[in-house]
Amino acid sequence: MAKHVIRISEAEAAATSVATLLARVRAGAEIVIENGTRPVAVLHASEPVRRTITECIALLPEDSTATIDPDFSKDVAAAIESHRAPLHKFSFAIPYAGTIMA
Repeated sequence: MAKHVIRISEAEAAATSVATLLARVRAGAEIVIENGTRPVAVLHASEPVRRTITECIALLPEDSTATIDPDFSKDVAAAIESHRAPLHKFSFAIPYAGTIMA
């Protein structure tokens, strides 16, 4: 499921109460505070948003043919167990154009 990303300027962030920003984060949004087009900070939930099965079912389109059979929980447990390693490895480099002096 795609995360809802809200992009705001530093000026907008300064003019908005922290409580308002946190309410949006609690609702599942990620807030990117930018200086021009350059991201300066990102506000996101410290833990992923978790939904109950009932909430997930409520998100299905009305014409969905999805069903939950009696072995659904076993299927989910097997899928989780088969993917214990992280799905994506993160790597990054910090560009540095200057000279390092020792």
